[in-house]
Amino acid sequence: MFVSSGKELIEICNRKNISIYEYSIQEETEKSESSRKAVVDKMRSTLHVMMNSSQYARENPVRSVSGLIGGDAYKIEQYADRGETLTGDFMNRAMARALSSSEVNAAMGRIVACPTAGSCGILPAAVLSAGEKLNKTEEQLINALFTSAGVGIIIAKNATLAGAEGGCQAECGSAAAMASAAVVEMMGGTPEQALSAAAIVIKNVMGLVCDPVAGLVEVPCAKRNIAGTVSALTTADLVMSGVYSKIPFDEVVSAMYKVGRQLPSELRETALGGIAITPTALKYKKEIFKD
Repeated sequence: MFVSSGKELIEICNRKNISIYEYSIQEETEKSESSRKAVVDKMRSTLHVMMNSSQYARENPVRSVSGLIGGDAYKIEQYADRGETLTGDFMNRAMARALSSSEVNAAMGRIVACPTAGSCGILPAAVLSAGEKLNKTEEQLINALFTSAGVGIIIAKNATLAGAEGGCQAECGSAAAMASAAVVEMMGGTPEQALSAAAIVIKNVMGLVCDPVAGLVEVPCAKRNIAGTVSALTTADLVMSGVYSKIPFDEVVSAMYKVGRQLPSELRETALGGIAITPTALKYKKEIFKD
């Protein structure tokens, strides 16, 4: 059975001298009673879906079914092509990837809910961008996804991944934490460093509400995927520089869950509070649903 805490995960990885991704692969192989090759190949399929969703809207200005969002990933990609960005080619391509998956999702395309559909752009954007920058192989990208899965399992066991239960901190926050941990291991970081990155990311979005305009996973969700991606990547660098989280991962996850439970229902995916009830948001809702 998969461990129930970050502390246990670090202890077992250190004892066996293995990475989080290796532990995750071993556990999945045992649980599913499948061969290692079958488990890895299944994740390979997941990776390929992520690759497609994070690329498609960068090349094709797709629109969501509601018409509320679309075309922005294409704009960012074109902007990066012009070479006039402030934060550089790497970060802008990563942002375009994050938005691409979100736009594909809103257009009813095929994505990987990682861990949710609303946060589907963060993990692919962070892992694929880092992999490109670091010249990682497909096998190494697959390993990174197993790292993220291991971190996500522990969050799910001790808190929640659902915006309806814990706000957007539980969706985009968890996705960014999973992504940052994965990137840290891609960079050669230890399990301790990976979980430290995950803890820092969650702390930085603690209390983030879920307030979708018109109840759709589009605004502000898509752009929060960009923010989550940037946070995941910058935090990976932060941790690899030697900075660590003062509060342990397990305590941060527990705090996130408590904060999520304390959020009023209006701020947990019901579209009854926050940005969702601003005059402009209500106008969009009326236009979309013809109220």
